[in-house]
Amino acid sequence: MLKEFREFIAKGNVMDMAVGIIIGAAFTAIVKSMVGDLINPIIGLFMGGVDFTNSYVVMSGDVPAGVSLEAAREAGAAVFAHGAFIMAVINFLIIAFVVFILVRYVNKVKEAVEKKEVEEVAAEPAPAGPSELDILIEIRDSLAKQ
Repeated sequence: MLKEFREFIAKGNVMDMAVGIIIGAAFTAIVKSMVGDLINPIIGLFMGGVDFTNSYVVMSGDVPAGVSLEAAREAGAAVFAHGAFIMAVINFLIIAFVVFILVRYVNKVKEAVEKKEVEEVAAEPAPAGPSELDILIEIRDSLAKQ
């Protein structure tokens, strides 16, 4: 059983998946930073500095007015955090668009490489020697002599 497990782990698909997960986690950190540190401030600038994250409705509990969402949660209040949800949706759309652009670019690069390989194969000269027609004519002639 241990031998089978080692063979399973050593297969290329499992190793490729592990590398993909590790790179995906690193890429997630980059995309989150891009959204949080670069894109959201620009959106906030165009929207007059509005940040939906701290928009919430207190459903039960005592929370002073103007307290942040974190402070309201720490106070033990039940809050309906619609602003955090709106920001999560906006962040998702931005991340999805960034990933779409990245995948689109990678696919274009991949297509260019494949096209170049096809052109290289097509550009190779045909092997020297008789053509199929020449061989058929030779067979016909040799049959006619018999």
